[in-house]
Amino acid sequence: MDSQPIFLDVEEELKKYLLCPENLPVHQYEKNQEFWPRKPNPIELLHYENSPLCTTLKVHRNPNTGEIMGFREVPVSSAGTTAKNSMSLNRDPAPQNEATRGNASFVPFWPGSFPLPEQKGASKENELKNDDLLTVPPGFDRGLTFAEDGRTLLNETNQNKPTISSDSPNVINILEIVQQEQDILGTFAVKHEDEKEKTTAIHNSIIPEEEEILKEVPVLNISTVQPHHQSSLKGSEWAVLLDTTKPVTDFEERIPNMAIRFPFELDIFQKLAILQLEQHNHVFVAAHTSAGKTVVAEYAIALSQKHMTRTIYTSPIKALSNQKYRDFKATFKDVGLITGDFQINQTASCLIMTTEILRSMLYCGSDITRDLEYVIFDEVHYINDRERGHVWEQVLIMLPAHVCVILLSATVPNTIEFADWLGRTHQRKVYVVTTYKRPVPLQHYLYTGKGGSSRDNRFKILDADKWLMSAYLKAKESVADKETSNVYQKMTPAQDKTLWTGLVSHLKKHDLLPVVAFTFSRQKCDNNGANLTNLDLTTQKEKSHISLFFNKCIRYLKEPDRNIPQIVTMRDILTRGIGVHHSGILPIIKEIVEMLFQKGLIKLLFATETFAMGVNMPARTVIFDSIRKHDGKELRDLEPAEYIQMAGRAGRRGLDKEGTVIILCKLGMIPHEDNLKKMMLGKPSSLVSQFRLTYGMVLSLLRVESLSVEGMMLRSFREADHQKGMGDIKKELETVNQQLEEISRQQISSYLQPLVKFYESASSYLQARQDIMNTVFASPKVQKVLTPGRILVVTHKGHINKLALLLSQARSKQLQYKVLVLNDPSTCTDKTPNEDLFYYMLGLAQEKVFQPLGTPGHEILTVTPGSQLRMRGTVSGNISIVEACGKKSTH
Repeated sequence: MDSQPIFLDVEEELKKYLLCPENLPVHQYEKNQEFWPRKPNPIELLHYENSPLCTTLKVHRNPNTGEIMGFREVPVSSAGTTAKNSMSLNRDPAPQNEATRGNASFVPFWPGSFPLPEQKGASKENELKNDDLLTVPPGFDRGLTFAEDGRTLLNETNQNKPTISSDSPNVINILEIVQQEQDILGTFAVKHEDEKEKTTAIHNSIIPEEEEILKEVPVLNISTVQPHHQSSLKGSEWAVLLDTTKPVTDFEERIPNMAIRFPFELDIFQKLAILQLEQHNHVFVAAHTSAGKTVVAEYAIALSQKHMTRTIYTSPIKALSNQKYRDFKATFKDVGLITGDFQINQTASCLIMTTEILRSMLYCGSDITRDLEYVIFDEVHYINDRERGHVWEQVLIMLPAHVCVILLSATVPNTIEFADWLGRTHQRKVYVVTTYKRPVPLQHYLYTGKGGSSRDNRFKILDADKWLMSAYLKAKESVADKETSNVYQKMTPAQDKTLWTGLVSHLKKHDLLPVVAFTFSRQKCDNNGANLTNLDLTTQKEKSHISLFFNKCIRYLKEPDRNIPQIVTMRDILTRGIGVHHSGILPIIKEIVEMLFQKGLIKLLFATETFAMGVNMPARTVIFDSIRKHDGKELRDLEPAEYIQMAGRAGRRGLDKEGTVIILCKLGMIPHEDNLKKMMLGKPSSLVSQFRLTYGMVLSLLRVESLSVEGMMLRSFREADHQKGMGDIKKELETVNQQLEEISRQQISSYLQPLVKFYESASSYLQARQDIMNTVFASPKVQKVLTPGRILVVTHKGHINKLALLLSQARSKQLQYKVLVLNDPSTCTDKTPNEDLFYYMLGLAQEKVFQPLGTPGHEILTVTPGSQLRMRGTVSGNISIVEACGKKSTH
C-alpha cells in the first residue's frame, strides 16, 4: 500500500504558478472588490460657464461734430480664443501669475517671420463690401452709380459733369473737359484703327507745354523725405547702410521734443539711429567698444515709456544684466530684472534679462509680447558662440511683426549681410549704423620688465594702427641677455609678486591707474589677488568708503554667512584697492566689485574674459597676463575680435585722451611679430550662424500645428544665401513658364487648331442644349411621346450613343427616366472618372450608334434630359432614331 505524500510535489506547484497566472491573488477581484455608493449632487447640474461674447457694440459718430448717431452690432473675430488655442494677439489674456513668463501649455504668438495663415471661410457678405466691384458692364462706356443704400440711382447728369478737385478749388482741368468732348463727338464718327492711332499721336504732341503746366504740383513732405546724409552708401534689398561721415544738421528740427535729453552732444551715428527709432524701424548699430551704443538703448526705453509700451533689453551674461539694471534703474525708475539669480519687478515697462529667458517667454506665449515695442539685443556678435549662438537666431525668428528690433554689436565685417537676413525674414527694412574709428585711440605696448631696475621696460609697438618695428626690436634686445631656453618654464609665486609689484609701481608713477588685468584662469586671478599683500593703492578716505559700502551690502546676509572665507578674503583685498572678478565669485561679491570699480575705488582688478562682455566699466589701462587661452579644445592665440573686445576697455571717454594696452612678456618670451600683427590688426570675425536643432526647440514647435521645424530651419541665418537667391529663382521660373506657354500656343496653332475649334463649338452647342432641353422635355407633347417601350439613344457616363429602352419616369422634382441600355459584356467600360462634358463630346464626335458584338448585355440607368437623349416614334415596325440636331438613321 502506497503512503500518501506529506508535501505537495514541488514541480507541480511550480507549473501551476508559472503556467496558470489566472490563479494569482492579484486576479481574484471577487475578494478585493469594493463598492462606493454615489452621492448625488443636483446643484452641480445648475452650474454652467458663460459662453464668450461673439458680438460687441460699435459707436457710429458724426464725422464733423463727433456726435453719437447710433450703435451697431459687430462680430468679435477673436471670440473664444485663449492662450491654449490661438496665436492671435487679440486672444484673451492669461492669468496674472502667468502673464510674464507664460506657460509651457500656452501657444506662442504668431511670429513675424512666418507668413500669415490664409483666412478660410470668409463670408460672402464681407466680400461684397469691397470697393473693387465692377460697375461698368462689358461693352458699355459707363455704368449706373447708386447711393449708399444700394437702391437709389444717382442723377445721370451729375456723372457727365467735369469733376473739380476739392484740393484745388480755383483750378479747372481743361484737358479733361476737352478729352470728354472728344469722346462724345467720337461716338458719331466712323473710326479706323490706323487713323485712331495717328490721331492720338497728333493730339498728344500738340500742347505738351500746357500738359506740364496743368499737372498737379507735387507737395514735398519734409517729415518723410530722407535727407542727403542718410542716403545709403551700399546695401542690399533689405539692409540700408547710413552714412555716418556727414553731420546731421536738421536733427533738432526733425525731433523737437525728444523722449529723453542727454547732457552731452550726440555723435552722428547716435543721431541717425535715434531718427530711425522715431520712425519705428529696425536698427543695427555696429560701433567700437565704448563708442556709446548704450545711448541708443536708453532712447528706445524712454521712447517706449513715452508711448506707454514695453521694452526688453537682452544680454548674453548675468554680469551685464546686473550692471544695466543698476544703470537703467537710476534713469528710468520702472525697470525690472529677470535672470537665473534674481527676479525683480517683473511687471515693469523695461525688463532686463538674458536671451535664453526671452526665448522661453516667446515659446510659452508671454502676455508681455502684446505691449512690446522694442527688443534690444546687446553684444549681438555673441551669435558666433558655438554653444549659445543659436538662441539669438531663434528669438529673432520668433518675434512678432509689431516688435521693433535694435541690434547692438561691436564692429563686424558682415553687418549688411546679417541685416539683410533679418530684413528678409521679417519683410522690413533694417537700417545699419556703424563707426569707423574709436572715440578714444589705443596705444599698445610690450612689457618686458620683471621688477626692480627693469620695471620701466615698456615699448610701444602699435600707434594708431601703425606697426612700430623699431620698438619691437628694442623689446627683443631688452630680453636678449636673459635666459629663455626653457619654453615650458613657469613663473613662481615670488616672481609673479615681484613682477606685479614693479608693474603697478610703474603704472602709478605714470598715472595709468585704474587698470584691468585680464587673466584666463580663475585660480590665477585668486592667487594674484591674495599674493599682493604688500600693495596698498587706496587712501584712508577711500578705505572708509569701501568698508562702509561692503558692510552695508552684506548686512542682509545671515551672521554665519558673513564670515565665510571668500567674503573675509575679499573684504581685505578690496580695502587695499584690489579686486577679483570671475564666475566663481559669489553673485553678491561680484556686484560689490563691479559697483566699487565703477566708482573708481578699485585701482587694480584681476578679471576673466567675461568682464569685457559688454560691461560698461572702462579703465585707463588694460593688461594682458597672456595672449593665449584654452577654449576647451586646445591652447590657442586670441582671435582679433576677442583681443579688440578686451582691449577696448582701455580709455574712458571724456576722461582719457588715449587708452593704454599692455601685453606682459613673462620670462622674456616675446610673442612672434606675425602673431601680434594678426591679433592687433586683423579683421574681426564675421557673424556666422550657429543654428542647430535642439530637443527643446523641436518639442516647442511640435505643440503648435501652424509652425514647423522645417520653417525655422528655412528662416535661419545659415539659409540666408539660399533665401536671397529665391527671388531670382522665382523670376527664372516665371520666364520659363512664359516660354512654355508660348511654345504650347505655337504647337496648338499648327496641328491642334481643329481640335480647339471643335471643342469651342461643341461647348457652345452643349451649353445651349442644356438650357432648352429641360423645357422641351417638360412640354405635354413630348411627355405623351415618352411612354414606356420608347426606343432612345443615350449618352451617359461611359455609355456613348447606346440604344436604350424607356422603362418608366422617376417621381422626383427633376425629370428623370429609367432606361435599359444595351452593352457589350466583352468590352470593359472606362473606369477613369471624367466630367460629363467629356462623354458628351465623344457622343458628338461619333456618328454611328453603338452595336454590341455577339450576344448583348443590358444595364438599367437613371438619366436626365441633359444626358443626350434622342428619340423618334415607331413606324411600320421599324425604329427610327433622330438626333436633336436633325441627323437620322434607320435600323
